[in-house]
Amino acid sequence: MIVTEPPSRTDGKQPSLQKATLSRFLKRAQKAAELDGEVTVLLADDARLKELNRSFRHKNKPTDVLSFPAFENEEGYAGDLAISLETAKRQADEHGHSLEDELRTLMLHGVLHLAGYDHETDKGEMRALEAELREKLKLPTGLIERTLSAPKKRTAAKAKKTTAKKAAPKKSPAKRTWR
Repeated sequence: MIVTEPPSRTDGKQPSLQKATLSRFLKRAQKAAELDGEVTVLLADDARLKELNRSFRHKNKPTDVLSFPAFENEEGYAGDLAISLETAKRQADEHGHSLEDELRTLMLHGVLHLAGYDHETDKGEMRALEAELREKLKLPTGLIERTLSAPKKRTAAKAKKTTAKKAAPKKSPAKRTWR
């Protein structure tokens, strides 16, 4: 089931989404990942995802997708996904594909987490399966590949320090006195 929470935007612009199409894709992704049970997907804004991320992961920032697996005794229910429409739109624009493709990519990633995969702790199993399923489901680049191929972000302090090091004259090594 796909649920849309009204975004907190004041400009009245909300992307036009085909919930039926997204629901059909969700079922295909679940089948491909061999995940049985109902999955609910909340499509919300960055503020809501930030709130959920802070409450459940203790990270005070918005994120693109969160997965909440069902408890083991909840028969017929696989869990919930929460996806930020605002972040999905930005990522779609950055990677040159549609919002719908980005939402499908995020849903697949979340479904794999619901199925028990964790790219942060496994040895590449989720990455390999996500790549295989993306190809099967005709999706663009996945989240794990983006993260691995993205250049590391440098903070302004690191950039300033690096620039200062390059500009500083080389000194001869100082003698160390061990006490």
